[in-house]
Amino acid sequence: MTTDTMTTLHHLDILRQIFGHTTYRGHQQAIIEHTIAGGDTLVLMPTGQGKSLCYQIPALARPGVTIVISPLIALMQNQVKALKDKHIPAACLNSALDYQTVQQVRRQFLKGQLKLLYVAPERLLTPYFLELISQVNIGLFAIDEAHCVSQWGHDFRKEYMALDILKERFPQVPRMALTATADEQTKQDIINKLGLTQAQVFVSSFNRPNIHYQVVVKQNPHKQLLEFIKKKHATQSGIVYCMTRKKTEDTAAFLKQHQFKAFPYHAGMNNEEREHHLYRFLNEDPIIIVATIAFGMGIDKPNVRFIAHLDLPKNLEAYYQETGRAGRDGLPANAWMAYGMQDVVTLSSMMSESDASEHIQRREQHKLNAMLGYCETTLCRRHVILQYFGENYQGPCGHCDNCQSEISFYDGTIVAQKALSCVYRTQQVFGVQHLIQVLRGQKTERVKKFKHHKLTTFGIGQDLSTKEWQSVFRQLIAAGILSVDIEGYGGLKLSDRSVCFLKNKTRIKLRKETIQK
Repeated sequence: MTTDTMTTLHHLDILRQIFGHTTYRGHQQAIIEHTIAGGDTLVLMPTGQGKSLCYQIPALARPGVTIVISPLIALMQNQVKALKDKHIPAACLNSALDYQTVQQVRRQFLKGQLKLLYVAPERLLTPYFLELISQVNIGLFAIDEAHCVSQWGHDFRKEYMALDILKERFPQVPRMALTATADEQTKQDIINKLGLTQAQVFVSSFNRPNIHYQVVVKQNPHKQLLEFIKKKHATQSGIVYCMTRKKTEDTAAFLKQHQFKAFPYHAGMNNEEREHHLYRFLNEDPIIIVATIAFGMGIDKPNVRFIAHLDLPKNLEAYYQETGRAGRDGLPANAWMAYGMQDVVTLSSMMSESDASEHIQRREQHKLNAMLGYCETTLCRRHVILQYFGENYQGPCGHCDNCQSEISFYDGTIVAQKALSCVYRTQQVFGVQHLIQVLRGQKTERVKKFKHHKLTTFGIGQDLSTKEWQSVFRQLIAAGILSVDIEGYGGLKLSDRSVCFLKNKTRIKLRKETIQK
């Protein structure tokens, strides 16, 4: 089928004849019809719900070529391969291509032989490329992963902020911005910074009812991960996310020792090895990829049965996007996470060491606190996620660990007062481990060095175990009664809420932890 023939088809015929679907889902039809008519659009749609079709069908229905701005080479390659498999003339331009291939794509583009061309924002913004695309008929600009434009988003890229040039230089060409994750602040940033104030906004439900959410406290994370996979996904594919490259290597090696086909994936690997691991993951089952957070953006593997986090994501947007890579085929899938207090300290420290402004650091800390609140919540986890994205969902969903287990509480007022008093009397500069040693009356060398064994709070918490005290401190931080000092060395300090708590003699309920031996 030629490019000219495609533009004569009705969009429903394109849906059926080329993409093999009989009906649209959700807002797809309204988005497609609005775009074909020449309108600007902002599409907020969860991973796996058919975002790509929203611009691919208009690309075929409208005259000219659609330029898709995409942030990752792997994303471009997978999208182009899938389109070519359907005999759709598509190509990409990126740094992985040799000179001859680039020139071939350029010739096809100028001759009108392509319907979709994928490019990175860095290439798009070069004077050469802007001049090149001014020589052909552009049918649509599709800006994928549009949350990258926002400094409030979880994957900010400064190149995206310059994409408003498209409106200035090509005012007659409709633009579509798409993302799977955006809170209200990020959504407004996308609208303002891309000049989409007249765009029609389509927001789909963020609910992924087929995903089961579970959070556990880190005790022996490798052992916990192994038990989870063996029990629920012994013969299925999944992704394990880790915070560091070394941890991805160590975790993949650990899973291999237990007879799983597991491969690391991170930016420190050479391209050939990384691409080989990606190829096997996309084309074989069961394969487990152990990756840093950059992996998977736009990767279309429908039968990923589980997503496991061995470290705390820095915000709920990142967590939602990463877990959304599970169960894209609509079948049951699991989102499992192990986290600990050290994750919060590490992420807070990373934020304080960044070059971001104080205002942005505070905003990032606020988002991290929301992530911790999700981990520590006793409410339906689906309710917390959807509420964060501005969607009203009452719950219970019956499909998360909190909904499926009976949670026990106790009056934690006195325990909380002891914790706060210990933080105060140790000058608000020490971490959880040291504070627990003081509370439990342990005369370690460090406790004696700072003379904390002489404090009135020394030994007042011997009735709780170390793990029980860890739970108390996590819950107090999640409640905002204590905070992590991001300007110091990860020590705990009192907050405004802790002062109110002590002054007003407020009572607090704490969750009883199930402590594994």
